[in-house]
Amino acid sequence: MPPAPARRRLRPGRRPGLRRHRPHRARTGRTRLRPPASPHHPSRRLTDLTMLSPLTHDDPASVASYRLLARLGSGGMGTVYLARTPGGRTVALKTVHPRLATDPAFRARFRLETDAARIIGARHGAAVVDADPQAETPWLATEYVLGPPLDDAVELGGPLPEPTVRALGAALAGALAQLHSSDVVHRDLKPSNVLVTAYGPKIIDFGIARAAGDDHLTRTGAAAGTPAYMSPEQASGQEHPPAGDVFALAGVLVFAATGHGPFGTGSAADLLYRVRYADPDLSGVPEALLPLLTACLSKDPSARPTTGTLIDRLHDGHGEFADHLPPLLLTDIARRATDVWLHAPHRLPAPEGSAVAETAPSGPVSRRRLLSAGGAALLGAAGAGGGLWAWLASRDGEDPGAAGPAAGPTAIPASTAPDGAPAALWRESALDREESVMPMLAGGVVGFAETVSFRALDPQSGSVLWEESMVMDPKQVTTDGTRFYASSYPLTGTSALEIRTLAARTGEQSARTITVKGFEGSLFGTELLTAAGGVLYASSRRGSREDTDNDTGWHLIAVDLATGREIWRHPHTDTNARPWLSRIVGDRLVLGKNSGDLKSFDVQVRDRRTGRRLWRRSIPLEESPSFIPGQLAVDDRHVYLGGDRLRALRLTDGGVAWEYGRGSLFGVPTVADGRVHANEAGRGLVVVGADRGTKEWSEAVSGRSLTPNLYAVPVIGRKYVYAPVRGGLNAIDRATRRSAWVFPTEATRYVTDAQRKRIVGAGPSSIVALPYA
Repeated sequence: MPPAPARRRLRPGRRPGLRRHRPHRARTGRTRLRPPASPHHPSRRLTDLTMLSPLTHDDPASVASYRLLARLGSGGMGTVYLARTPGGRTVALKTVHPRLATDPAFRARFRLETDAARIIGARHGAAVVDADPQAETPWLATEYVLGPPLDDAVELGGPLPEPTVRALGAALAGALAQLHSSDVVHRDLKPSNVLVTAYGPKIIDFGIARAAGDDHLTRTGAAAGTPAYMSPEQASGQEHPPAGDVFALAGVLVFAATGHGPFGTGSAADLLYRVRYADPDLSGVPEALLPLLTACLSKDPSARPTTGTLIDRLHDGHGEFADHLPPLLLTDIARRATDVWLHAPHRLPAPEGSAVAETAPSGPVSRRRLLSAGGAALLGAAGAGGGLWAWLASRDGEDPGAAGPAAGPTAIPASTAPDGAPAALWRESALDREESVMPMLAGGVVGFAETVSFRALDPQSGSVLWEESMVMDPKQVTTDGTRFYASSYPLTGTSALEIRTLAARTGEQSARTITVKGFEGSLFGTELLTAAGGVLYASSRRGSREDTDNDTGWHLIAVDLATGREIWRHPHTDTNARPWLSRIVGDRLVLGKNSGDLKSFDVQVRDRRTGRRLWRRSIPLEESPSFIPGQLAVDDRHVYLGGDRLRALRLTDGGVAWEYGRGSLFGVPTVADGRVHANEAGRGLVVVGADRGTKEWSEAVSGRSLTPNLYAVPVIGRKYVYAPVRGGLNAIDRATRRSAWVFPTEATRYVTDAQRKRIVGAGPSSIVALPYA
């Protein structure tokens, strides 16, 4: 039997400090799963892409001579502010967290980032205005670029037309050519590191750029970058040559053209495996672009075209860049220029203050008007822009994240929220994730997956009780409410499926380790779905240790936790790149997941005793709910889904029992006490009867500007319904149906500990507890 995985034991009440040399945290190719873009669809509101957040009570008033106006975001490495010079120039100003400023290696990397930004210059990047990497708190000021990150642009209007993709690709290839001519490689080109302006794309975030051939700032064997857009050589921890940037550029263009990356989504390890060994998914790429992008995505660096070849083959050079941009994207660019100058600086009075008011959407802007004297003056007035969005450890509060498209931890201005928001009972901020992970409650302990470990916290105090360091993916862990179950991680890619039982309070592993016979070989993507009644349900791949094919042989299985005996297994063809949702209701196992091609949301119900599928229903993506891991609304009669309507599917046969609000947009619902609760875009909380779908009540309009968060699920209490909003949790009094207060938090995934009367919420960089009533 292999040795038990390492586990770090902590004294009660002790919270571990930040680790100095953790593997690079990556946004794992997450695709934001909203309905397809339409200028008239409720999900396309431009205010959904708000970029400015208030200063916090402890932010400085200025850095050097720059007056701080707002936060653009904050994360594990530092904070980016909107700032102005004494002369009125608007800049994006990045500062480094003090704990990192004391690290000489990090300071060296920060200097390299500044140098790389200067090399690429204003044409292809955000021009460096000023910097002081030697300051006590190092900082870098660049022009403030007026344009959304590419991932937000696709989120706003859907996949870009082929002419836009070609113009974008040619311009980005030119930017890389300029970098490479100075012997610098970017190493982290991805959609969030490309800002789309009316005059062309800008490449940002040179935090891990370096001189070609210089690897001294990267730990041996480490793979710095973002797994979904790494090159195969980078994913192997090898030298990343200029051809590696070409590989990443092709991935960015695939995303721009289709809305998905070439290697899907999933954990970092799954993505690294696919980047190295799997063929790219080019479904949806325009036919004329297929040969070129296929060549760019070759596993052999020498077979990839040069940046010069890309420029020649992608675009003929005619026309202004703005001529190729969709109208909705041009409108958003103009809105950003307006927002910058209409923004009134605001500082939150205390951590318990409250979060961001939304700006009204701009009307459509024509290309001609945008680039006319008036439009150009507007863009010029905003100063020249610049942004370091992707450098943030968690730019998406959408945990798409997650929390919809908000940037980092945000809050609601105190002037817009009533008094009375409670203080946090405790807050654990030393986390290390790029997106919110659903916390689990088992045996009076809150567990959650970090980037490279699983932690168990005391919900009373927030102290870390224990940590399982061999859990590297949320899919490895599930619970039956009493204890945790963890699968071994397939570090070699040819492991056997092993399941360990962990005591909730201590993390102690049971003497018995279950080895599921026949499930061996390449097990990347294995997922523990749920457990109940002494049975664990999982999705894994059946094969031998010599078998390295990760695309076939997938099964749903049920395993007896007492004996390790396989109770049943059934093959399935769903790619395990997309996580499963699972709930047990009586003798039924309810499952949901996004299809591998991202065209539908699939729901199925199986007999949990035999595994026989009772029914399956596929809902087109334009009608389907936003996908939130760990959240599936089910009772003993229906499965409830959000999307372009609220709907109830009968648990018996999958038929539609009722629909409500067709043509609107609803977040993922929850059901309790015979009522379905969901956030509705533009309105707020709505409550309908679970039996027939008739409206019972909705949140009373309070005159405050709160944006419902459709990517987080309401929490139902006796006194309040806690409805997630952008940057916080809105407590709606069930008696008055009005907002009582708003608790500011970046958390988007919640679990309720009714015994201790608290809600525990997890966000990208913190986990917090607040009173539950």
